[in-house]
Amino acid sequence: MATMKDIANRLGVSLSTVSKGLNGGQDISDALRQTILDTAVEVGYINRKAKKQDTRAIAVFIENMEYEEEGQFGYDIVLGFQQAAYREKWGVTVIPMDHALQKKHKYDAYMLQEKYSAAFFLGFSLDDPWMSQLNDTAIPSVLLDNFVPVNPKVSSIGTDSEEGIDMAIDHLVKLGHEKIAFLNGSAGSTISNQRMLAYLNSMARHHLPIDANLAVYGYFVADAAKYHVPGFLDQGATAILCGNDLIASGVIECCQNLGYSVPGDVSVIGFDDIPLAARLKPALTTIAQNRNELGQCAYYTLHAMIQHVSLSKNLLRPNLILRDSTAIAKPRLAVRRAEEKDSVAKVNPELYNQFARQQLLK
Repeated sequence: MATMKDIANRLGVSLSTVSKGLNGGQDISDALRQTILDTAVEVGYINRKAKKQDTRAIAVFIENMEYEEEGQFGYDIVLGFQQAAYREKWGVTVIPMDHALQKKHKYDAYMLQEKYSAAFFLGFSLDDPWMSQLNDTAIPSVLLDNFVPVNPKVSSIGTDSEEGIDMAIDHLVKLGHEKIAFLNGSAGSTISNQRMLAYLNSMARHHLPIDANLAVYGYFVADAAKYHVPGFLDQGATAILCGNDLIASGVIECCQNLGYSVPGDVSVIGFDDIPLAARLKPALTTIAQNRNELGQCAYYTLHAMIQHVSLSKNLLRPNLILRDSTAIAKPRLAVRRAEEKDSVAKVNPELYNQFARQQLLK
C-alpha cells in the first residue's frame, strides 16, 4: 500500500506538504494541492482516516434530479440509501453536482481530498465529465440507470425496463391496441436507450407493426408532449407509452386540449409511479419502481464492492399499476403520416439498425 512518503519522494516535497495537500491545508497553492492529489491517486494511496469506523463516509452525487421534497423522484431513493447506510454506521453526504464542479476536480482526486470511501451517482448523463473517469477508478461507485463496462469497481442498479415495458405492452394488447406510440426521455441517456430498445423488442414479440415515427425521443418533462402527441394522433395511435410519469401527465393534458378523451380515445401509460400519477385525472396507469428499495439496493451493492465482491448490474422487478388511463382500444384511421425528426431511426440509428438486424436473423 502506498504511503505519504511515496508521494513525497515522487514529487520531491516534504511529508508536511503532502499532508497539507491531502487534508485541505490552506498554506499551499491550489496547483500543488491538485498535483499531490493526482499523484496520490496514481500511486494508489488510501487515506486511513476514511476507513475508521467513526469517520467512514459515502458521497451521493445528484444531477438533473429533484430529491429534496417528499414526492419528488429522487427523494425516496436517497432516503432508502441513507437508511441502509446509517444502519451500518456510514455517514452519507448528498452533493448536488454540475459540469463545472466535475471539470474543476477529477473524480478520484475529489474523493480522496474529501475522504469519501465510495459514491452513489443519480441523474448523470453519458456526457458528464466524470463518466469517462469511472472507466478507470479504483473507488467503489454505483450508478443509477447508467453503466460502465469492465471496471470491477463500478456497478449499476435500476429497475428492469425490459420486463416493465413488456408488462405495459401486454396490457395494451389485451385491450385491443395495435398502434402503440412511445414518447421516451432524453437522447444520450443510458436508461432512455434501454427503454427504447425494450419498447421495440416488446412490439416485435407481440407481432405488432413497428413505425419509427411512433418511437420518439423527447425529454423527461411534461412539456415534451406538445411537440409529439399531435403527430402520434394524426398517425392513428390509440395508445401512448411514456418514458416517465411527468411525460405522461403532459400527454394526457395535450390529448384533452386537442379534444381527445383519455382513455376513451387514447390510452396512456407512464413509468415510475411517482405520487403525481395517482392524482392525475384520469389516474395514471404506470410501471412502478420501488424507489426506496432502489436506494437500499445501491447501498448493498456498494457495501459488497467495499468488501471486494465485484458486481455488474442489479435490477429490481417492476410492477404494473392499473388505474384509469387505459381502456379498450378505439381504432381510427390515420389522417396523415408525420415524419418525426426525433424518431429513433434519426436520433439513434445505431440502436434502431441493431434491432432491425436482430429481427432479420430471427
